[in-house]
Amino acid sequence: MRKGFNGLYGLVRDHLGCDPESGHVFLFINARRNRLKLLVYDHSGLWICSKKLDGGRFRWPGADTSETKIVLSHEELAMLLGGIDLAETRRRKWYRKPLVEESEKLRMPA
Repeated sequence: MRKGFNGLYGLVRDHLGCDPESGHVFLFINARRNRLKLLVYDHSGLWICSKKLDGGRFRWPGADTSETKIVLSHEELAMLLGGIDLAETRRRKWYRKPLVEESEKLRMPA
């Protein structure tokens, strides 16, 4: 978790194939899963927010090793940051119009 603005910007652009200035929130976690960084562009500059847990670990959603990114809803992001294991939750049937066509394809079932 040594990357700063330019390093995370490059990861989003080159590794994830996304536009870092899109306004989406990009979340990165270290190997021990006790620190994370959040990168977002607010149309005037980049923000980096970080969190280091005093104890415990973030329960990262399971992903297929071939996938480079996971799409979360804002509710799922809030639960993840709040320490809730997304694998232990279940999604109720609820209509939400997808913002991006590929987002439903990339969404991981909780």
